[in-house]
Amino acid sequence: MDRRAFVTFIAVPCLLRPLLVRAQPSGKVSRIGLLVPWTGPDRADPIALESLRTGLRDLGWVEGRNLVIETRWAGVNPQRQRELAAELKALPVALILTLGTTAIGAAREGAPGLPIVMISAGDPVGAGFAATLARPGGELTGTSLAGEEVLAKQVELLSAAVPKLRKVTVLMNAANPANGFFFDAMSSRAKVLGLQLERVVVATENELEGAVARAKGGALVVVNDPMFLARRTHIVELTLHSKVPSIFGQREYVVAGGLMSYVSSVAWHWRTAASFVDKILKGAKPAELPIEQPTKFELAINLKSARKLDIAIPQSLRQRADEVIQ
Repeated sequence: MDRRAFVTFIAVPCLLRPLLVRAQPSGKVSRIGLLVPWTGPDRADPIALESLRTGLRDLGWVEGRNLVIETRWAGVNPQRQRELAAELKALPVALILTLGTTAIGAAREGAPGLPIVMISAGDPVGAGFAATLARPGGELTGTSLAGEEVLAKQVELLSAAVPKLRKVTVLMNAANPANGFFFDAMSSRAKVLGLQLERVVVATENELEGAVARAKGGALVVVNDPMFLARRTHIVELTLHSKVPSIFGQREYVVAGGLMSYVSSVAWHWRTAASFVDKILKGAKPAELPIEQPTKFELAINLKSARKLDIAIPQSLRQRADEVIQ
């Protein structure tokens, strides 16, 4: 089965296999909204969607039986995301799941007062989504990327892969309110490693080529953002053409030919999101549900791309990798 067919298959309710279902109120059907910064099923992450549905089924929530998921393919435009969030609230839905700092902010603005389950929020406290991780205090809860530790580690890994590295460029989306937090997290580690850190902020796809070109002679960190993920093939091609060693926050970039990625498990974030949905549908208040952070992270390295970049990845770094693409 090709990828498009596979995504289409998992993106619709799965009713054919036998399920062990925990008892739910008889006859009651709950409706939730899924607002995603992808443009359609063919652009979706199949691991993410299947992990969410598996997590929900394990908790007794079965589409077509006691659950309806209203999915809105919002893309990366914040105004469109706000409009679709308002549309979901008007249906109505009991809550909205969404991912990425920009979409989370848009969902809060478009559907004020509605519970929101965040998936992979960059800095929920710094972005104003929560008072603290332990007690969010509002209508938003979910999972965070543990951005500070991850981003510092990404800079460290680039330094290990390119021993003579002196300059690192950080690619950011102008619409992401967590940029300051991300850059500060990397800056502290860069100073220790003797690296010069430069921030490059882009607002449109047309600016990507110039941004990557500015990283020539150094290396590039591409901060997690749905806008960049949707254009990962183009970004990877630019890094290889410009001979820029790069590290990314999602494995999909490495599959597309990127040099390295260091990230928490996508499946963990979406399965954990399912547990938040379960609790809220059963009456829990988001304000009292602690935001959860991942504890396990995975390193992937593409050796084929390393050869194209004329980089010899140290054996010690290869041994640390969870996945090596030859």
